[in-house]
Amino acid sequence: MSLIVQKFGGSSVANAERVFNVARIVTETYDKGNDVIVVVSAQGDTTDELIEKAAEINPNPSKREMDMLLATGEQISIALLAMAIEKLGYPVVSLTGPQAGFLTDSSHSKARIRRIEKERMENELGKHNIVIVAGFQGMNRYGNITTLGRGGSDTSAVALAAAFHADLCQIYTDVDGIYTADPRIVPNAQKLEEITYDEMLELASLGANVLHNRSVEMAKKYNVNLEVVSSLEKKPGTKVKEVAKVEKMLIKGVARDNNIARISVVEVPDSPGVAFRLFAALAAKKIDVDNILQSIGREELKDISFTIAKDNLPEAVKVVESLKDSLNYKYYESTENISKVSIVGAGMKSNPGVAAKMFEALGDAGINIQMIFTSEIKITVLINKEESTRAVAAIHDAFMADLPH
Repeated sequence: MSLIVQKFGGSSVANAERVFNVARIVTETYDKGNDVIVVVSAQGDTTDELIEKAAEINPNPSKREMDMLLATGEQISIALLAMAIEKLGYPVVSLTGPQAGFLTDSSHSKARIRRIEKERMENELGKHNIVIVAGFQGMNRYGNITTLGRGGSDTSAVALAAAFHADLCQIYTDVDGIYTADPRIVPNAQKLEEITYDEMLELASLGANVLHNRSVEMAKKYNVNLEVVSSLEKKPGTKVKEVAKVEKMLIKGVARDNNIARISVVEVPDSPGVAFRLFAALAAKKIDVDNILQSIGREELKDISFTIAKDNLPEAVKVVESLKDSLNYKYYESTENISKVSIVGAGMKSNPGVAAKMFEALGDAGINIQMIFTSEIKITVLINKEESTRAVAAIHDAFMADLPH
């Protein structure tokens, strides 16, 4: 007997028809003699609708009360799915995150899982119940409901797979796997049979909206057998694993992220401790900084530019403004009119021409590069947001000869 964790996103349970479709997938897995844990997200656009309801009452609510509100979306999904599975004649129980034993820290709206107390779920599995768990949520040590941030249901599922040593963790979505680019903007994007944890982590962090990056981190750490499959079509998905089979591919994917902003702090004294004071102040406000670029000092001055999530821009600007006297900078600039476009692939480690090929594709498309960041398996550029769709298509076309057909 195997233990399988199955996670279904909001679009997979968006209406009654799809809820029953998920119920059939789950019960078919159960009928094969498996124990099944199911993690479910809020239906369709429920989370966005709840956010809108909150704004009608209070445009600036506390994060604690927002967590209380948003956690109800998943509670609706788990109860409806349990009712559907009951109707099909199977033993089932639905549990909220706290009931399932998810204990988190107290960072409301972006909590981290501390541990999972397994006793309740072990008892339910021991009764051969299908166990449905609300993703995206837990409880802190003070008994308050917390949420894990958007996309957190992926993390909930992988955490359960790790805690219970599941044989397989399947992430069901409305796409049938992981593609070399978003098929909605690149029609000739290719589906990948396999991808490494490291490559998937980079793609997830760079805007590929298939898996939450924290879930991939956890899968890699605990060596979770992870697969992305379609909830709408019965076909093979994409396996995420430590080592993918060798293919003649320079890159595994092209990703873009339009949900970013850039801040440039101009003409800062070129002296020790300046960068520390800036980024320590941002960290104190729990603002995650993505890419950082510091210019070479000139005339004892330098510029520091960095990118953050667009939602964090107002708070980050306040931090930078509060440091005017401390940092003694000349001025700062901020913009939301940018996009981060990246290529990812372990194959680029030993191929020095990859960067040139990417830049050539952008140049031929008449797209100007504002900033460049690199690592062992990724190259990222910042460009104007309105050019991001053309950029992804141009880069993908340039590398198509290296992708499987």
